[in-house]
Amino acid sequence: MPYVAVSALSHPGLLRERNEDSLVVGPWTLCATVTENPQTLVFPLGTPLVAAVTDGLGGHPGGDVASALVARRIAAVGALLTGEDAVRDALSACNRAVYEAAGDPENELAGMGTTVAGVVVRPGSALVFNVGDSRVYAASPDGLRRVSVDDSPPLGPGRHITSLVTQCLGGSLTHRPVHPHVSTVPLTPGERYLICTDGLSDPVPDEALDEVMREYDDVRAAFELWKSAIAAGGPDNITLAVVRVAEDGADGADGEGGAVPDGFGA
Repeated sequence: MPYVAVSALSHPGLLRERNEDSLVVGPWTLCATVTENPQTLVFPLGTPLVAAVTDGLGGHPGGDVASALVARRIAAVGALLTGEDAVRDALSACNRAVYEAAGDPENELAGMGTTVAGVVVRPGSALVFNVGDSRVYAASPDGLRRVSVDDSPPLGPGRHITSLVTQCLGGSLTHRPVHPHVSTVPLTPGERYLICTDGLSDPVPDEALDEVMREYDDVRAAFELWKSAIAAGGPDNITLAVVRVAEDGADGADGEGGAVPDGFGA
C-alpha cells in the first residue's frame, strides 16, 4: 500500500529568544515549541494529507500566536482540502481568523501575522500552497526546484534575501484579503517535497539544500538541513518537513513510523 512519510523538526535557531514557527503534519501540530530531533509520521495514501509550516512575523506582536492559530486551523480542515479552491478558501478563512484574534487596533496583538507554506498529498497529485516567503521545494534525482512563490519585494543589487513580505496572513491593523498561491503538481516517483520557513532558506543557498536532499533520506536529510542552518549562524527559527510518497517496503522511512512524535498535539 502506498504511504506518505513526513519527517520534520522545529527549532528556535541560535539568535532568537523563542520559536515563533509552527508545524502541521496531518491532524497533528507542533506550535511555537522545539523538537530535540527530527520526528517522522507515516500515513496511508488516500485521504488528503496536509504538511505545512507557519512562520510568525518577526517585529510584530504575537507572531507565535498567529502561527499557532493558523497551524491548528489547517490541521483541523486538512482532510477536506480536496482541490485548489478548498485550499484558497481555507487560507482566506485563516487570514480572517488572525484578524479576529488580533482584535481592534488598540489590542496588544494588533498587527500580528504569519506566513504559511505546505503541500496537500492526494493519490496521483499534490496541492502546493503558500502565502508569504516560507517555501516548498520539489526534490528529485534531477535536482531541487522551488514550486512555491515568494511574496517578497524585488531584491536590490547584491542582495539575495529580504526580511520583507508583500502579503501574509494578518500582519496589518485592518483586514486585508490574501491571494494565496495554489497549484496542482503530479506525484512523480522518486520525488520528495521540502517545506521550510526562511530560517532555513535564507541562510542556506538552494545549491546546499539540493546537495543534502540528493545525499540523504528523510530523517537524516531533515537533520542535515537543520545542521546547515545552524552552521550558517542559525539567525532565525528553523522549521522544516521532508515529505515522501512510497510503496510499502521502499527504503527511506528511517524514522518513528506510525508513532506520534514527542511534542505534537492533535
